[in-house]
Formats: sequence, C-alpha cells, structure tokens
Amino acid sequence: MNIFLTNDDAYMAKGLMSMMDILSTFVGDEGFVEVIAPKKTQSGMAMALTLGMQPIAYRHLWTRGNVSLAYLDATPASCVKFVTNFGQCPTPDVIISGINHGINASTSALYSGTLGAAAEGTLNGILSIGVSLDSVDPLADFSCVERFFPRILSALLASPPTPHSGIYYNVNFPALPPHRVKGIRIGVMGQGRWIKEYVPMDSPAFGKRGISPSALKQAVDSYPHTKEESLYMMLGEYMDYPQSGPLADNHLVERGYISVVAHNIYSTSPEETRRLDAIGSLNCDFPVK
Repeated sequence: MNIFLTNDDAYMAKGLMSMMDILSTFVGDEGFVEVIAPKKTQSGMAMALTLGMQPIAYRHLWTRGNVSLAYLDATPASCVKFVTNFGQCPTPDVIISGINHGINASTSALYSGTLGAAAEGTLNGILSIGVSLDSVDPLADFSCVERFFPRILSALLASPPTPHSGIYYNVNFPALPPHRVKGIRIGVMGQGRWIKEYVPMDSPAFGKRGISPSALKQAVDSYPHTKEESLYMMLGEYMDYPQSGPLADNHLVERGYISVVAHNIYSTSPEETRRLDAIGSLNCDFPVK
C-alpha cells in the first residue's frame, strides 16, 4: 500500500511527524509513505490553489526507509495536485491530511486547509481522510491519535466509499491521553458560527488556550508593521446553533469521543432541488421567438 501525506501546518509540524510514524508502521515493509507538505503554514486555505502561473518552489528533503519528505511552497490542495503530477506514486491508495494542530469540527471544516487537501484527494477518486487534534499547542501530545487512528484507517480501507462519490472523512480527536478517550462515534458536522473573531495581537485570549503568541510565532515584534498600523489576529468564540444536536462532531469531541464525519464535495441539496422544482416558475421553458 502507498499513502500520500500532507498537512496545512507546514512540513516541520509535530503533528505531521507523528502521522509519519503512524503510517510508516502501518504500511509495513512493502508500502511507501510519500510526504509533500506546505513550506509555510496554510491554515484556513480550504481548497485554495496556488495559481497565477507563479513559480512554486519544491524541495525533496530526505528519504528514510519507507518514508520520503518534501515541501512545496503552496497550499495543501496544491500539494495533492502536485503529487498526482510528479509524485513517486501519482495514484496513492489513500491520502491523509494532518495531524492538524487544532480541531476541524463543525463549521471550521469549511475553512480548513487540512480538509481542503482531503477534498482535493477525493476529487481525484482517492480515499481521503483529514485528521485533527483539539489542541493548537505546537508541542501537543498526539498519543491518542497514534493509538487509535490505525484502527479507524483499517476500517475505512476495508470498507471504502465508492470512487468519485465525492466522499471524504473528517476525523477529530480530543486532546486527551488514550486511557481517557471514551470511544469512537460516527457523527455529523456541527452547526454554528464564529463570533468576535478578531482581537488585538497579544491578547490575553491566548492564555485561555494554554499557549503564547511567541510559541505560535505570532508575537507583535515578529511581524513587520509600521507605527500607523494596528495588528489584529483571528481567534474568536464559537456559538452553537440550536439545531446542532448530540451527534455534532464538536459535541462528541467535547465529551471525550473521537468523531468520524463523512463529508461530500458535491454539496447540492436534493431536498431544496425538489422544493424549487415544485415552484414551477423556476423550472420552465421560454417561448422560442
């Protein structure tokens, strides 16, 4: 089995290194793990592509046993496109994106570069999975992912979706040691939105998450700006909608479960299509003149 791995936290992220270790053991001596990750952090890029005929830098860094690592100065979805053009295995058996530093549950999934890579993978007819941990700490403990993700991957490989069905998977882990994880649940995408999203840089809000701006390389002094400019960062608070029920992925993770959600890139609503069709005036022919 050949696996392609990428992320949106860049090629030196601890989560990526952790997933490399998981997959190198998982594929065994006969398999191969090819890693092409963004050169720089690409969080929030969704399925954005590096376009405009601009140069895109690629560098192969090393090959060790059954794992190779390279970076591409581009978005996560672009990394997937790149491997299908120039990869050692242009058609991998599975594409994994992660482990992301930070949860990608609920409406965060709409913005996630981690899941943008998975969506690009399924667009190519390849089983694709985004994996995230509910911690933005650069030094987060990924032991629960290391313990339980092989089980999830084995199950999805044994029963994959129909190719070109548009389905990809969003797997979110609670930031807990393995013995405190309650189990795995098939969930649904939570419903809600972010409010009060922008706060001044170096806000105490960082401390509430147990991190510091400098740890994320986001301190004011590290960002070039003029005296006339004010610096803000996107942090925000999440507000649930009432219809977001107990199987919502963000609620499952909060309760200590690993959530597995099936997303689909083909987002047409069958119910709304039928409703609009019934209106009649929106589905008609104009007389030929």
